[in-house]
Amino acid sequence: MQGGKRASRKLVHDVSKPPNSVPQESECYEGESLVRLLKLIQREIVSARSLHGDSLPEKLWFKQRFSIGVNEVTRVLERMAPRANMGISPQQPHILCGNSKVPSVQLQVILLAADCSPRWLIKHLPGLALSRNVPVIFVKDKKGGSLRLGELVKLKTAIAVGIKAKGNIINQLMDKILHGDEVDLLKLSETPEAPRQ
Repeated sequence: MQGGKRASRKLVHDVSKPPNSVPQESECYEGESLVRLLKLIQREIVSARSLHGDSLPEKLWFKQRFSIGVNEVTRVLERMAPRANMGISPQQPHILCGNSKVPSVQLQVILLAADCSPRWLIKHLPGLALSRNVPVIFVKDKKGGSLRLGELVKLKTAIAVGIKAKGNIINQLMDKILHGDEVDLLKLSETPEAPRQ
């Protein structure tokens, strides 16, 4: 590290490996790419909420689709078996064999505020996520990553947000982002809608 600046790490994921392979590093979004990413996720949240109808209260709806906060994300990760032992993807249905317990909640990805202070609050999450084969996306912003994540889930702040693997349109968007299709998605978010006649 020179000049006190850290280089952004990129997700290294070899497409020739099976989908259960562990990513080598994490992504870090900041600046304009962060704004676009959060707009895309927010747009999918709004569309998923409208598809589902407003039958559930907002707080309960978010709780079903997201793990919010360091404690909640840690709890879900600890209940997930390490990927080396499980051999299943978060999108696959689980089959119970004998007395073994398989957690009903799986995380697809974790959004983590990179500028969290004190750092020890989130120090354990990247390693724990790596052992469970859950990618981590770091959010870094001048305004504060925790404020940006909080806006996403309709709270004041959120240091960590885990997106639960439920097979919904939010998960489909995150799959595209994790597999490098974000360039196409970001272009879609920038194109204005066609004027109606």
